[in-house]
Amino acid sequence: MSAVPVIAAVDGSEDSLRALDWALAAARRRVAPLRVVHVRQYAAWGQADILVAGPPDDSGDPVLDEVRDRLAGLPDLPTVEYVAVEGVPGAVLPELGADAQLLVLGSRGRGGFASLLLGSNSVAAARDTPCPVVVVPRPGREVHAEPPAEPGRRVVVGLHVDSPDDGVLGFAFAEASLLGARLQVIAAYPWPVQTWSAPGQLVPPPIDQVAVESETRVLAEGFLGPLRAQYPGVDAEAEALPGDAAGHLVALSAGADLVVVGRHRRRLLAPARMLGSVTQAVLLHAASPVAVVPSSPVEE
Repeated sequence: MSAVPVIAAVDGSEDSLRALDWALAAARRRVAPLRVVHVRQYAAWGQADILVAGPPDDSGDPVLDEVRDRLAGLPDLPTVEYVAVEGVPGAVLPELGADAQLLVLGSRGRGGFASLLLGSNSVAAARDTPCPVVVVPRPGREVHAEPPAEPGRRVVVGLHVDSPDDGVLGFAFAEASLLGARLQVIAAYPWPVQTWSAPGQLVPPPIDQVAVESETRVLAEGFLGPLRAQYPGVDAEAEALPGDAAGHLVALSAGADLVVVGRHRRRLLAPARMLGSVTQAVLLHAASPVAVVPSSPVEE
């Protein structure tokens, strides 16, 4: 059994209770304890920059009492810890994630506008938390896509063959292994490619799409080799697809158990933490839970 917990962030909303159920299943799969956290937010006029979080307090919290009632009597219940803190959720949750193997929360909580697809706390947690973050969407998101060719459980992960991230791929393989799921590895390449030949005139370049697709697939297969050896029970298939990576990942989220994406890597001219455009689009539109995995440290 792992002593490092899976954290479920709850606030009493239906979104957070769906995240709680997902986190409970994840803790069971990992044989890990479950830590249920309620961040009681400051008033809007509070000075969060002076005090980020108050001391833990699990007594007299109606949100945690509701979770206790929800979990009471469930079979195969892991060790559950209930924690209440005061502060700004977007700042507190990433700090708590430093002591977790996974942080799970809903796409939106009680605050904000009902029309928002993704809440600010979910964005902050996905961007800043040291551990992987799983955002569980509301049911009913419409994704227009062909049904999967093969039935059964499925994990989808995006792979950038020009700058692959071992941490993202490793997480996807581990999750597929825990779920007993097939792994779809999506390597998108830009197409069509156009170049300027004269002012106002675009012409297709002398590039063979079949060759680009083949090279992309070969590169992807090379990155998967070591992980296939590490997880021999995972059926992993690399697919090279033309066009927008985010669009492919969102389309494949229909019926998937999980979509795995990486967090934007820090660069010299952009040292702040951020979410890449593909990750943001997937968080906003995917029909399945989305795991955002921190980038592996870049070796110098």
